Amino acid sequence: MPTESSHSFTVTHWSMILKAGLHDTTGRNALGTLCQCYWSPVYFYTRRWGHSPHDAEDLTQGFFARMIERDGFRKATPQRGKFRTFLLIALKNFLADEHDRAMALKRGGGQKIISFDAEDAETKYRRQPEDHQTPDKLFDKRWALALIERSLRRLKQEFADAGKTEQFNELRHFIVAGAEPRTFAEVAIRLAMSEEALKKAVQRLRRRYSEIVRAEVGQTLASDVEIDEEIKYLCSCLGE
Repeated sequence: MPTESSHSFTVTHWSMILKAGLHDTTGRNALGTLCQCYWSPVYFYTRRWGHSPHDAEDLTQGFFARMIERDGFRKATPQRGKFRTFLLIALKNFLADEHDRAMALKRGGGQKIISFDAEDAETKYRRQPEDHQTPDKLFDKRWALALIERSLRRLKQEFADAGKTEQFNELRHFIVAGAEPRTFAEVAIRLAMSEEALKKAVQRLRRRYSEIVRAEVGQTLASDVEIDEEIKYLCSCLGE
């Protein structure tokens, strides 16, 4: 499986963020990708502040709509720090300005700017354990979980491209937290592999998964030190 350097991902993703401010097809495509990536943390943040599912959906759509209207993504640069922090501050400013919830619909023009399964987002929100996490902490936790979901999708696609979907479906149990526990012996039988060969396959899977996670984190950070710090922080968010 090919690998990609975190540097190439950093340049690509920051370029996409800047393109999101363009009023053309390229800008719309870039915006759609960004909204898909970051919808979930924004939605969870608004829900934790006490907004209903319907209002949270409208506010999330309204937030991204205002980012378009005001070329908000153009203000995000590597020099300004983490994109996660930038987006959260922008969201807080947006919500502070929303004195009337109907403004969210008005800003969105009454239409969704992206196609997103809001029901699925609400289902995930309701699955959150009853705790006292602040909206900020929940935003960061959901950011981390969304990053893991994207990483797993990329990893699954790589296996699919190699004609190894069945192998991925079995091996994923060794890297996904909360997955049904399985022994090397039973999975080896399922895949018609020796246990030794299976263990090596799992090692390769974990190594590639770590590379993808690092690349995903590195998409909006400028240095290896920042990437290491962000990974450490996001891991702490998942542990809370």
